[in-house]
Amino acid sequence: MKIDEILKKKRTLSFEVFPPKKGSLGIEKIFKTIDELKALNPDYISVTYGAGGSNRNSNVEIASYIKNQAKIEALAHLTGGPSSYSDIDEIVKKLHSEGIENILALRGDKPIDFNDDYCKTFKHATDLMEYLKDEDFTLAGACYPEGHNECESLYEDLAHMKEKEQAGAKFFVTQVFYDNEYYYRLVSEARKAGIKSPIIPGIMPLVSHKSIPSIKNMCGASIPLDFRNMLEVYKDDPELLEEFGINYAVYQIEDLIAKGAPGIHLYIMNRASIAKKIYERLENVFSKLF
Repeated sequence: MKIDEILKKKRTLSFEVFPPKKGSLGIEKIFKTIDELKALNPDYISVTYGAGGSNRNSNVEIASYIKNQAKIEALAHLTGGPSSYSDIDEIVKKLHSEGIENILALRGDKPIDFNDDYCKTFKHATDLMEYLKDEDFTLAGACYPEGHNECESLYEDLAHMKEKEQAGAKFFVTQVFYDNEYYYRLVSEARKAGIKSPIIPGIMPLVSHKSIPSIKNMCGASIPLDFRNMLEVYKDDPELLEEFGINYAVYQIEDLIAKGAPGIHLYIMNRASIAKKIYERLENVFSKLF
């Protein structure tokens, strides 16, 4: 089923996984993770892959497992940046053959070691969406509560977000954020700009102190001072730090749901155990409101 049709009927709960760097053992581990996530009744699971597209074939294999073995809708990430027309045609053919109906269309982050030729064919996510518009997929787009790091302002980024909707995006999934006010501002300003599609907040539980620099480098997400102080106090106690991180994610989710978010997308870093702990704390909420 196409995810935009699900969103017309209900709030969605979803998770994101990513392929292993290499090896069949890693794939089997991801399959086990997906089987564990199935018990949490997600509406869909998205599957990403690394910058540069090095493991995108695994992406198709994992999306197929989600759809055809686990019987959950799959949202396959597809990056235009490193791809040629023939690359995209090949992936699209594989996705069709596996019955995948949903694509998150991205330009993709530019790897540090790539030069200006990284985006030869698809310079923007909208170029990829335009190329896919005659294919039978529901397209999703990415958006950024604090603005994309290559944009001078949120409003420049909102203009690109509107272009994505005009190019075919039926819903959006946000980048990670830790201050819900950024999400509410994004939704408010997007509606003022005429963007009508659902905007699903993306939450990544911060359960490791060493993740803080990578979070900032990856997406520029700011971490509220009170939360950052808690992480600092308990940085040498992994169990307590994980507990605080999970509780903070639960707080974010409760607040987002109470204020009308159309769904929750959890970036779980392939750790089903984290998803389970969050689900257990919110099981009554999910069962009644999703």
